[in-house]
Amino acid sequence: MATVGFIGLGNMGRAAARNLQRAGFDLVVNDIRREAGAPLEEHGATWADSPAAVIAQADTVFTMVFGPAQIADVVRGERGLLAGGAAGRVWVDMTTSSPFLMRELATEISAAGGFPVDAPVTGSVDSAIRGDMILFVGGTDEAVAMAQPMLDAVGVTRRVGQYGNGYVAKLVNNQLWFIHAAAIGEAMVTAKLAGLEPDTWWAAMKGGAAESFVMAHDVPSIFAGHYDPSFRLALCLKDLGLIDGLIDAVGTRSELTDATYARFKEAGSRYGEDAGEMTVCKVIEDDAGVELRVAGDWVEPWKVQHPGEK
Repeated sequence: MATVGFIGLGNMGRAAARNLQRAGFDLVVNDIRREAGAPLEEHGATWADSPAAVIAQADTVFTMVFGPAQIADVVRGERGLLAGGAAGRVWVDMTTSSPFLMRELATEISAAGGFPVDAPVTGSVDSAIRGDMILFVGGTDEAVAMAQPMLDAVGVTRRVGQYGNGYVAKLVNNQLWFIHAAAIGEAMVTAKLAGLEPDTWWAAMKGGAAESFVMAHDVPSIFAGHYDPSFRLALCLKDLGLIDGLIDAVGTRSELTDATYARFKEAGSRYGEDAGEMTVCKVIEDDAGVELRVAGDWVEPWKVQHPGEK
């Protein structure tokens, strides 16, 4: 089995790295927080002090960090992947970032003899834990084929063309996700004020034209009142900034996206950027003076277990 490196051990990255271990790959890990590696080291992972040290020990390196500035540093930094030597190595990036930056980084990795693959993900922390999150995969056929056994260990591959297209797919995916999330708050509060209780509303909406991943997966976090802190408003706002940049670059209309961005900014200002993603709906709740709580056994996404560990 190949040795795999993983850089970036947040909620999603740590879950993906653990699934690589379950699949039998030897793992070398790195994060800006030394303590983030401990749960993986308990299962046999090796800690490395820098991205350069990771790639020196691994055949394939996954990265999943906050955004463009961080991934640029991981690749180009003094102790980055290029400094460690990319020749013959596969680099799989799962960061939500700019497709324009990533095409530059891919060119640099390729020029150094490496094989870049973009595989940003969609889903949630529970899908990352289970290993069934969707990967938007771009790259050459050769590079993707080299990465495929590792990609299969962490999620479901959807090929979207050449390198960089994965980031485009991820950004427009999140564009729709955030619009749905903001709109659901308005719909739920309207229904509540008009006499339709949230649990009845939710049961009636599912399976119809209003259905979406957000409807099915994220509404229980509103019912529970925690609004899913496993994905923070800070990440939503970072992604919306990237979406805004992509829209500007291609020059299209974006009134719905602009309104959604403004609503998320309002939620971040009111409740802090560490609040959960669905706090965007709490803005409407609070302004209407209603609560959308529903009693029930709503399992927090971050507490889901991998099927093999139940």
